[in-house]
Amino acid sequence: MRLWFRLLAVALIAVGTAVSTPLSTPAVAQEAKPTQEDAKSITLKAADLIAAQGLDEAAKAFNTEGPFKHGEIYVNVIDFTGVWKVYPPRPAGVGQSVINVKDPDGRFIVQDVLAVAKDKGEGWVEYRWLNPASNKIEPKVTYVKRVPGQDLVAYVGIYK
Repeated sequence: MRLWFRLLAVALIAVGTAVSTPLSTPAVAQEAKPTQEDAKSITLKAADLIAAQGLDEAAKAFNTEGPFKHGEIYVNVIDFTGVWKVYPPRPAGVGQSVINVKDPDGRFIVQDVLAVAKDKGEGWVEYRWLNPASNKIEPKVTYVKRVPGQDLVAYVGIYK
């Protein structure tokens, strides 16, 4: 995944977009900001991994630095009752109901995530959330995918 971000950074330089750190110093280079396409792709792969290997095995990959967890990217998994099954930023939260979590504008974001998963199988949910990097409320967009054949939902969000 890091190689992919480097290739993306090189492509951005080629079209005239500045990158803040030189690619020649990998020890200090920072990952490129993830895109909506990244969030969607990782979500789809996460749902497929759960379907193929089961939640317990997939959770190991989701909680370990790598393709499913890096920078601001991490995979959330909830069940259809709104209970966290995987939450890498705070593993102690697993098992807690988040069904009534609201964004600062009063939107029930978990209920929106579940509605997309149940009604369409997959899609986008937009809301505002506290970005820990800036410590500000910022727009966030999350790709949601129902795990095939299960009452589980995988999702990955990025700040816009």
